[in-house]
Amino acid sequence: MAPTRHDLENCARGDAALTRAFTLLGKRWSGLLLGSLGAGPAGFRELSRAIDGVSDSVLSDRLAELTKAGLIARRVEEGPPVTVSYELTESGRALIPALDQISRWAEEHLPAPDELC
Repeated sequence: MAPTRHDLENCARGDAALTRAFTLLGKRWSGLLLGSLGAGPAGFRELSRAIDGVSDSVLSDRLAELTKAGLIARRVEEGPPVTVSYELTESGRALIPALDQISRWAEEHLPAPDELC
C-alpha cells in the first residue's frame, strides 16, 4: 500500500525535527556537555576537567550555542570573586532520558573504540 500524503507530510516534519535536533546535538562535545550538566550545575573549569579532550575555546562555543538554544542557563553570582556556573534548563533536563537511551544503545550496538582496529 502506497503512503498517503498525510504520511509523507508527517515523515517530512519528523525528518525536519531530527535535522534540527542533530544539527545542534550532533556537534562534538554537545551531548557530553549536556550529560555532565545532568548531574547538576557546574563551572567552566569543572566542565573542562569532566570532558577530557575539549579545548577551552570549543567548550566556550558549545556553552554559548546551548545557552542560545535554551538548553542550558548561565548564572553569574557577584563576588568577590565573581563566579559563573551553567545548569540545564527545563528543555535541557527533558533531553537527559533521550541521552541516557542513546548511551544504552551505543553500549549494546557499537563496538568500543579499542575493538575498532
